[in-house]
Amino acid sequence: MTTPFDAPDWRAMTPEDRDRGLNNGVAVAGSADMVAGWDRRSAEMRARYADHLDLRYGPRERNRIDFLKAADGGPTLLFIHGGYWQMRAKEAFTLFAEGPMAHGINVALIGYTLAPDATLDEIVAEIDRGLDFLAEQLPVLGGDPRRIAVSGWSAGGHLTAMALSHPQVKAGMAISGIYDLEPIRHSYLNVKLKLDEAMSRRNSPVLQAGGAMKPLSLVAGSAELPLLRRQTADFAGHRARYGLPVSYEEIPGADHFTIMDELASPTGRITTLIRQLFERV
Repeated sequence: MTTPFDAPDWRAMTPEDRDRGLNNGVAVAGSADMVAGWDRRSAEMRARYADHLDLRYGPRERNRIDFLKAADGGPTLLFIHGGYWQMRAKEAFTLFAEGPMAHGINVALIGYTLAPDATLDEIVAEIDRGLDFLAEQLPVLGGDPRRIAVSGWSAGGHLTAMALSHPQVKAGMAISGIYDLEPIRHSYLNVKLKLDEAMSRRNSPVLQAGGAMKPLSLVAGSAELPLLRRQTADFAGHRARYGLPVSYEEIPGADHFTIMDELASPTGRITTLIRQLFERV
C-alpha cells in the first residue's frame, strides 16, 4: 500500500498543474466517445429492465433509484455514479450492472442532486436517505435487505466510502475515488462545489480518525492520473493503519474510464472483487 512513485504533492503544484492533474476528460483521449457509448448501452439495458426504474426516495428531482433484479432474495449492490459531484447521471451507468447481475447480484443505481444545487453535505445525506429507502423496499422488490453493499466510480467512490458507515451497508467497492477533498477545494472543481475547509475535512474519509469496520475494496487504474492513484493508495494506507478491513489494487493499463470495463464484464476484476465481498458478508 505504498504511494505511487510518480504521484506529486498537490500542495507543491501550480494551480494550473493541479487543475490538469485532476481533469480526467482532458487526460484520456476519446473519453467523450466512451461515455457516449455508455449512454447508448445503458439505454438498451434500461429498456430490458424497466419494471423498477425511478423509484423516488426523496423530494428532489434526482432523488430516484433504479432497481435491476437478477435473483429473487439475492444480495444488492447500490451503485453511485461519478462526475465530480457536479455532472453525469445514474441513467448513463446502467450497463455496469451486467457484470454483477451475471452472478445473481441485484443492482440498484442511485441519483443525487448535483452541485451547485446541493452542497457536498447534502449529497452525502441524500445517499444515506436513499439507502434507508432501499433497505425498506428490498423485501417488496425481491432483494435481501440484510445483504447490501455499495459501490461507486470517481466521485461515486468517495460517496461509497462515506456510505460505508450506514447501518444497512455490509461492504464497499470504491473505484478510482477521491478521499481527500483538500486538493479539490484548491482546484477549478470548487467553483461549483463551493467547499470551505470545514466541509472539505468532514467529508474527507482519509482525514477522519478511523472509519467503518467493514470490508472495503479499493481499485484504481495504473494509467490514471497520478494524483488520483495517490488518493486511492493513501486511503488504503489510512484504513490499514487503523486496522480496518481493506484491499487495494491497481488494474494494469486501465485509465479512469476503461477501468469500468472491469465492472461491465461478468469476468472483470471489479466484478470478481464484488462477488468476493458478498461471499464475506
